[in-house]
Formats: sequence, structure tokens, C-alpha cells
Amino acid sequence: MQRKITKAVFPVAGLGTRFLPATKSIPKEIMTLVDRPLIQYAIDEARAAGITEFIFVTSRGKSALEDYFDDAPELESALKAANKTALLETLQSTYMESGAIAYVRQNRPQGLGHAVWCARRQIGEEPFAVILTDDVIAAEKPCLQQMVEAYTETGGNMVAAMEVRPEKTSSYGVLDIAEDRGAIVRAKGMVEKPKPGEAPSNLAVIGRYVLAPSVMHNLNRKRIGAGGEIQLTDAIAEDIEAGVPVYGFRFRGQRYDCGSKAGFLQATVAFGLAREDLNAEFAQFLHETMALREAAQ
Repeated sequence: MQRKITKAVFPVAGLGTRFLPATKSIPKEIMTLVDRPLIQYAIDEARAAGITEFIFVTSRGKSALEDYFDDAPELESALKAANKTALLETLQSTYMESGAIAYVRQNRPQGLGHAVWCARRQIGEEPFAVILTDDVIAAEKPCLQQMVEAYTETGGNMVAAMEVRPEKTSSYGVLDIAEDRGAIVRAKGMVEKPKPGEAPSNLAVIGRYVLAPSVMHNLNRKRIGAGGEIQLTDAIAEDIEAGVPVYGFRFRGQRYDCGSKAGFLQATVAFGLAREDLNAEFAQFLHETMALREAAQ
């Protein structure tokens, strides 16, 4: 039986330069899809998967992110006085128990692998999850929960994976597949951002991982990879060479790349249409907007 996954690392040290000037004053992770910040989607997904310890790898200028999970007694009192029960419950759902979140600093940006390595003392010798907040996944059963359930059967390391167009593989870590079992594939290698035409498959790794402590040991070597950075993909691939299995998991759900402006807008539309309180008005607006656009052409 595999050890239960109770710890998750959230690498949130990035500057969010693609969203300037908004990210000049607020962390990208606080930007909202409809009425919830990106980090809330990630935390809710982790909780659904049984995570109880949350490790944020931060950097300078992220104090608003840390404050977000604190109690807000003045706001809570105002909502109580106004008898706004539903809003009060929503507010309270953002609170995190004292001691549940640990914050560690990444002093210089040296890649995703380095960011994860910064949490080594908090992880110790336990298996752990990694969630990238840029990847928001709409799913009936949260993606990380799907992975943790599959991990209980496989052990080893597991990465969330999805098919991408061949011309897009250079933007991802890509699996070299040894055995394809449908939802689960066993990898014989991983390549970070392969050059066009050199990808071993079109099965790309996206921002959800369930990792053995041996990956953290590999990161201790601080080997420089693609882009002159310490790549998490390389550390996972080292486990394959050492005989520790690595699996790709084809999750059930729709992934949105909220690290890009187009992806963020797509997610906003999708999540807005999924809300019962917004669907009718928002769908009508989109329909009218597209009709006007078509008429103008």
C-alpha cells in the first residue's frame, strides 16, 4: 500500500510578467476567474485530494497572497451585521487553519525544479504533490484527486498528461511512452521542451504531479537543463533511469492555461457559462457579441 499524499507544493514565486501592468501590484495567483482567485481553485483541488499541508514557494512582493488566507474579522462582522449568510460562508471557506500553510522563499528564479527543491525541508522523506496554479482544470472529479486515487495502485511518480498538437510540444515536457494502458501510460523517458520534430510523442506534461521523495534527492544535484534552469522534468526522468517508475495520467477534464492571456480569457468564459447564476445573461451577451461581429464582417 502506498503512503498517503498529505503535502503539496505550490510554486508561486513567478513575476507574472505576461500580465503586466496588473501584476505590478498584485500577485498573478490572486487574479480572479469570475469571483475566485487562481490560488483558490488550486487549494480547493488539493483539499479534495486529501492534502492537509500546503507549502507555498514564494518570492518578494507576494504578501497579498499570504494575506489572502488569513481571517478577515472586520469583513466577517460586516457581513454578519448585514445578514449576508451566503457571502459569509464563501468568505469563511477561504480561511486556512493556523499552521496548515508554510511559506518558503525562492530568492532567485532558477526554474521549476529549483522552486520545488526549495520545499525540501518541509517534504522530508514523504511522497508529495505539486500543483501549478497557472493550469486550471475543470473536472467533475478534481484532477489531483483522480491522480491520487490512481497512485494508490501504481506508486512511483505520476504526472498529469494530455495530448497536444505536434507543433506545440516544444512548450512542454513530453513523455516517451513505454506502455500505453489508456488512462495510465508508463514512461521510459521525459524530454523538456523538445525541438520541433524531435518530440518522442505528443503526450505533454501539465501542472499536476505526484512525486516520490527520490525526485527531491535528484533535485539536490541542481543539474542545469533546458533554458539554463533546473528542470523538474529532468529530476523525474532521473528516477526512470534509477528504476523508479514514472506514469503519465490522462485526466478527465478540461485544462486552461491561465498563464497566458488567451487561456485566461477562455477559462473566464468557460467558468462564467458554468455558473447557474450567470449563465443566461452571460450566454446572451456572448451570442449578441458574436452576432454583431459576424454582421460587421
